Amino acid sequence: MIRNIITIDAEKCTGCGLCVAACHEGAIGLENGKAVLLREDYCDGLGDCLPACPTGAITFEKREAPAYDAAAVEAAKAKKAASCQCPGSQSRTLTPPEEGRQVRPGGQPSQLRQWPVQIKLAPVHAPYFDGAHLLIAADCTAYAYASFHEDFIRGKITLVGCPKLDGVDYSEKLTHILRDNAVRALTVVRMEVPCCGGLERAAVEALKASGKFIPWQVVTISTDGRILDR
Repeated sequence: MIRNIITIDAEKCTGCGLCVAACHEGAIGLENGKAVLLREDYCDGLGDCLPACPTGAITFEKREAPAYDAAAVEAAKAKKAASCQCPGSQSRTLTPPEEGRQVRPGGQPSQLRQWPVQIKLAPVHAPYFDGAHLLIAADCTAYAYASFHEDFIRGKITLVGCPKLDGVDYSEKLTHILRDNAVRALTVVRMEVPCCGGLERAAVEALKASGKFIPWQVVTISTDGRILDR
């Protein structure tokens, strides 16, 4: 059939991954650092990915393509969700050292208060979200910033992710977490690189969609480990 479907200009694409996060159907992915249309029958032709692209690499074209297969999209989503149900994703509350846990002499104590930490794996209704100061951090920040546990994780519930590598839109899940739990504050820690803008965008969209009015801030870390903005 002839219908509207996206096309991606590889020369304009920077591989930021924002279009991947914006595509709720999973039609777009990253291959060799570039966005590609993985399956034509997953593209619904609505164009949520177009405004997400900062370089204008994505446009519509009308051409012969398979019809949009909503059932296949839902089946793929369900399969992906099921694949995440591993023993390591079981929700747990942890006890930081200041609340009684012993640390080996000379060691740096972990400040992590819960498990899992990946946004994709975290349960929406975990009890540790109630009354929490929520930290949403880009994966790389803990490696770039040496005192990440002490300066950011301490006293907070931590969720981490990478919009470029995970290939999902975090905003929907973060909206449920913020809307359905009594989160009292939000801090977003991101890297200075452009692709980290997807994490910030998802958190801001989730905060707006949740209808909650809570204190929030965004902290930007440089690739050499400095705080650039807070």
